[in-house]
Amino acid sequence: MAKRSGFGNVRRLPSGRWQARYTDQAGISRSAPFTFHTKQDAVAWLSTVRADLIRGQWLPPDADTTLRQYAAVWLEHRTLKPRTVEHYRMLLDRHILPALGEYPMRKLSPAIVRQWHARTLVDRPALRAHSYALLRTICTTAVSDDLIVANPCRIRGAGQAARLSKTEPATLPELAALVDAMPERYRLMVLLAAWCGLRFGELAELRGLDIDTKRGVIKLRRAVVWVGGKPVVTTPKSAAGTRDVTIPPHLLPTVREHLLRHGGGRDGLLFPAASNPDAHLRHATLGKVFYPAREKAGRPDLRFHDLRHTGATLAAAAGASLAELMARLGHSTVGASLRYQHAAKGRDREIAEALSRLAET
Repeated sequence: MAKRSGFGNVRRLPSGRWQARYTDQAGISRSAPFTFHTKQDAVAWLSTVRADLIRGQWLPPDADTTLRQYAAVWLEHRTLKPRTVEHYRMLLDRHILPALGEYPMRKLSPAIVRQWHARTLVDRPALRAHSYALLRTICTTAVSDDLIVANPCRIRGAGQAARLSKTEPATLPELAALVDAMPERYRLMVLLAAWCGLRFGELAELRGLDIDTKRGVIKLRRAVVWVGGKPVVTTPKSAAGTRDVTIPPHLLPTVREHLLRHGGGRDGLLFPAASNPDAHLRHATLGKVFYPAREKAGRPDLRFHDLRHTGATLAAAAGASLAELMARLGHSTVGASLRYQHAAKGRDREIAEALSRLAET
């Protein structure tokens, strides 16, 4: 049964999806070119049609919906984190829509997509994979909306970029040298990144209330991301990112000392910007001291994020199972944790020696 929504009406189809209908300026009753997952989405779409009619920007559905038009609606109806929205807009505006935006959705063919992919970002495989994966996801939704019959994105493996180089985790001597070369106020930041596997955004938003020195636990509930050059405090990267991480006991004295010297109370940032104790530390600012420190440690190739690889390796060498590693690093998928696992140097010899001891007994 159709339900009025102020402008137009919506009704639930036997498939469970929602259809939206409205009357245009000529008095002709029209249906939306695609159906919706929820009633709220259908009503929201009608609101955009009404706004277009008022502004004189409405296009009759006889004109094919282009990828540019559909992508705008698709992005508007997604529930995404601000940083993800910014990333998707960048991919669309710079790498997808300039070449494909004016194509009607129904005319996007596998051949057209393949030609676009063949000449897009050939020297930047990761960004190329991100762009293709986004286009494929948008077209998948278009299929569900009955706007196109089949997804034209059919290039096997194009949504994944092969790693150009293997990240080598820092050894314990290299980690010690790196910490010694860092300014005193940032040494704990490096230690927590390595021994606890924390992300930069999690570390930059850590506050006194997140550290429980009695239990030896870091409570990760927030992270900071930069959107449009401004810091945005949000939840961790995924649901699994909201977690408690136990601090290795040998780090607790360093944690307590840092809180005494640099802590700003319960609400104070542990690692704020050097110029403002209430401002978040930027990745570029940390780089000014981290890059010289890694040179002194003999690891000019080491990125700050690679310290998480070190943390994964150390935890695996200590006997952590894959499930335990996922929980500690805040991963929601097995594949994510597997990418961070590395065989610790010398560990295979230790395993072989342990096998011999089993044989002897």
